[in-house]
Amino acid sequence: MTVRTFAAAAAGFGRDLDESFVTISSLLERARAAGADVLALPEAALGGYLSSLHDSGGSGEPVDVPPQLDADGPEIRRLIALAGDVVVTVGFCERGDAASGHRPYNSCVAVTGDGVLGHHRKVHQPLNENTSYAAGDRFAAFDTPVGRMGMMICYDKAFPEAARALAVDGARIVVCMSAWPASRTNQAPVLADDRWTRRFDLFDRARALENQIVWVSANQAGTFGDMQLVASAKIVDPGGEVLDTTGTEAGLAVASVDVDDAVDAARRFMGHLRDRRPASYLGTPDDAPPVVPAVAARAS
Repeated sequence: MTVRTFAAAAAGFGRDLDESFVTISSLLERARAAGADVLALPEAALGGYLSSLHDSGGSGEPVDVPPQLDADGPEIRRLIALAGDVVVTVGFCERGDAASGHRPYNSCVAVTGDGVLGHHRKVHQPLNENTSYAAGDRFAAFDTPVGRMGMMICYDKAFPEAARALAVDGARIVVCMSAWPASRTNQAPVLADDRWTRRFDLFDRARALENQIVWVSANQAGTFGDMQLVASAKIVDPGGEVLDTTGTEAGLAVASVDVDDAVDAARRFMGHLRDRRPASYLGTPDDAPPVVPAVAARAS
């Protein structure tokens, strides 16, 4: 029996990287005090998210791009130094490369004091996010001290194929980092009743249940630019039950789970991965890789 403690943050982050690290240090201190083995920070926790998802007059030029960082740069090394024996996941704006035409990626990493364990670039882009970021092209699980893990960013979780690809690749834990706002067109008077808040919570529970995995969801909180963020960080068990949540306030959701025991128990009789019938679906055959990168697929 190996119980792991997960902490998911709902917190606001802006452009100032030093201020971001003050907030991260505080959250990490609270997570450690709670015995956390994993701390999930939100999308764009290093440098903030876009201040708006509207481009400047339809010009296609980004309104306000966060500072671009390198996945092995000094900011990530600073996080590694803070992490110690805690697995910390964080979102940031990653400097572009030749493959992206030098447009930045919306990215995240998982680290411990030993270095970077995993790296993901957001694949699915809502609204006008594509005017500011290039898209990633794959989902892949990786090994960590707490078990095999996958990561995704915000809108990625609206696509069942994304979480399923990670589960098929062996992930028993998935961390989703978000900067998920309330509805812009019909915001509810109470944030908890907002339709986008309800969707955020529904996606979290559905992705955990359909893949029978532990789901850790972090989100930005407060306001940034013209967006109201819904917070709602949470940990969900493999049966889709919310173990702890911050609600629509900033804070830290904390829960302890024996991951292998919980996942094995959930899959013992109704094994959703085991009972799939891939040949009946539109998509890849059962022995195909979970996700084939678009560039590689075209080249073949």
